[in-house]
Amino acid sequence: MASILQIWTEKYRPQKIDDIVGQDPIKERLKAYVREKNIPNLLFAGPAGTGKTTVALALAKELAPDNWKQNFLELNASDERGISIVREKIKDFAKTSTFGDSLSFKMIFLDESDALTGPAQHALRRTMERYTGGCRFILSCNYSSKIIDPIQSRCALFRFPKIHREDIKDHLFNIAKMENLEIEEDGFDVLLEYANGDMRKGITMLQAVASSEGRIDSNGIYKVFSIVNPGTIKKILETAIEGNFNAARTELRDLIIKNGLAGSDIIKDIHKEIFNLNIPDRSKMVLVDKLAEFEFRMVEGSNEMIQLEALIANIALNVKIGNKDR
Repeated sequence: MASILQIWTEKYRPQKIDDIVGQDPIKERLKAYVREKNIPNLLFAGPAGTGKTTVALALAKELAPDNWKQNFLELNASDERGISIVREKIKDFAKTSTFGDSLSFKMIFLDESDALTGPAQHALRRTMERYTGGCRFILSCNYSSKIIDPIQSRCALFRFPKIHREDIKDHLFNIAKMENLEIEEDGFDVLLEYANGDMRKGITMLQAVASSEGRIDSNGIYKVFSIVNPGTIKKILETAIEGNFNAARTELRDLIIKNGLAGSDIIKDIHKEIFNLNIPDRSKMVLVDKLAEFEFRMVEGSNEMIQLEALIANIALNVKIGNKDR
């Protein structure tokens, strides 16, 4: 029986740089810093779940294995976005001496640093200048463009791409093996599809399904997460393309009511399935353009059900026109 008491993203978080899944070029550069026992200020940028926090923690543990906790401060800028976090917590930690003799500087890890306000970032830049001798900053963000240029110029930039499907699959397989889970190949396919390069999301989904399903397969994952089977979406689209609007509309309404899905989720699923339809490329181009229009309407506050029904109507009309033009 799988253990569900401990959060698996923490239980199976790599403790050493070598154990981190994927990101091989980044690992090689950071291992060179470890050998030198020195690092510059670092800026980690990339999507969620690609290992930015894990890399920062592993780097600190390898630089100061005996007392890394005393020399490492972790903060999340999304919790405290204002200038006070720089003036109080960061400055108070930066101006104190290092603990022990294994390291000549302290490390401050500021997660989601792109959430800092403009004034807070300028204050952080001044703090980085003032305490450069005894403190190193590791900033993590999703978008480096949201970090002001003076901070970027003071950091070595590391871009974290999404993790490859095979790397995520191997890691999930090892976790499943250690937790004595039975997982089918189609279950892996669904996990990898919805993880979309996000290791944390893949592990979280695996644990959630393991807590309620004995054997993990695609149907169990769809059930636990109220995910729509791609075949269902494709069937609705094909029904609309055949000109049977009422039947497609009924299937769509049943799907939304049964699964409690948001309109944005349906839009994303339709976008994926458009490219699997047996229709001319011209029709696919028209549908993608219409899809963007209806998504914008929903974001602006229009009624989701009305917009989705209008989308289905447009799919039926535009595909018919596209086939006639061809």
